[in-house]
Amino acid sequence: MKEIIAVIRIKKMNETKQALIDAGISSFTSLGRVQGRGKGQVHFDILQGAEEGHPEAIEQLGNAPRLVAKRLVAIVVPDEMAQTAIDTIIRTNQTGKPGDGKIFVTPITDTVRVRTGETGDLALV
Repeated sequence: MKEIIAVIRIKKMNETKQALIDAGISSFTSLGRVQGRGKGQVHFDILQGAEEGHPEAIEQLGNAPRLVAKRLVAIVVPDEMAQTAIDTIIRTNQTGKPGDGKIFVTPITDTVRVRTGETGDLALV
């Protein structure tokens, strides 16, 4: 089993959710709104406003590193579904611009369904 944790744009959440369902991955958790940053040091909406010449955006831009709002999605899938989940997330979220997100993949040693006690892949479906 693999856990796939994806950091994605907030506005891509609904599209990502539907794409995962369409790919046969109906169980996942959205860990809500998170903030962070990659290599970039600015909020993209402010940068866009500054590029368009809005004085309030130019004023807010400053030089300090900024945190950008994102969504965190966690998925646990059998090993054979991991690449499908990764490809789906990439296809749905890739814009080619900074801020598209990150995907982290880690091994999971076991899963237990609390209600029935089922373990392993059986607990995932």
